[in-house]
Amino acid sequence: MNKEWNLGRLASLAVALAAILVVTACGGGGSAGGGGGGGGGGDLLQEIKDRGTLRAATDPAYPPQSFQSNSGEFKGFDIDVTEEIARRMGVEVEWMTPSWDVLTAGSWSGRWDLSVGSMTVTPERAKVLHFSPAYYYTPAAAAVHESNTDITNLETDLDGKRIGVCAACTYEFYLDRSLNIPGDYEFLVDDPQIQTYDTDSSAIQDLALGDGVRLDAAMSSLTTLEEAVDSGTPIKIVGDPLYYEPLAAAVDKEAPADPQPFVDEVSKTIEEMHKDGTLTELSKKWYDGIDLTKKQGA
Repeated sequence: MNKEWNLGRLASLAVALAAILVVTACGGGGSAGGGGGGGGGGDLLQEIKDRGTLRAATDPAYPPQSFQSNSGEFKGFDIDVTEEIARRMGVEVEWMTPSWDVLTAGSWSGRWDLSVGSMTVTPERAKVLHFSPAYYYTPAAAAVHESNTDITNLETDLDGKRIGVCAACTYEFYLDRSLNIPGDYEFLVDDPQIQTYDTDSSAIQDLALGDGVRLDAAMSSLTTLEEAVDSGTPIKIVGDPLYYEPLAAAVDKEAPADPQPFVDEVSKTIEEMHKDGTLTELSKKWYDGIDLTKKQGA
């Protein structure tokens, strides 16, 4: 009786072991494919084409780059560039609005495919994101409340002042002197009191409350500050641009499906849009006839 029981037990163990091996083999393959980093989880470009939609991230708080009309429609330079990329790929755009710090941190987990959001290429971001060639270049500038008379020289008058910037963006990196981007620039501001916000626009709103009420100055792109001035915000731009930023489209390096063919396609499309004048046309449309798609010196 003991012998028969042992034989039956051995047979059951063998069946169980075989089942475990089968499950482990299937599970291992799935993990390798779905873990990200462009590994065996499929081709992101093909997935987008099969889906028929490009899931694009934007921040609608940055006119004229990206904003929402009264009807809720997304508009702006970045919006038009994204939609043109999608059109040339033969797909529609599905808009997503993640926060900037989430976007620049990478590891998007497949929630969106692409950011055409005026993102500056930095070594830190390049660790987690693939970047296209620059699609335009924007000047970084500073503004004060319109009633301010103390800040006129950016090389000296911003020292020690409370300056509002977007969190985890290049304006914060410029002020804390950790900025590392292509091009020539100097760190002109000493010992600023850096106050960070979810967006540049939030900093501009605080600056508009009054001279020194919450902020002494704010930093943003010249285009965003000019838009605020034109819309009646009580601020004024001081001095020349502090530096120029090359801005590129971004794709998550840890996308569940292989992102490289998609990165190549986006990069090729942006280069074609430079060559055929599309980017110049869109820049002039949104920036009062100015072509910001050509590299400029600070």
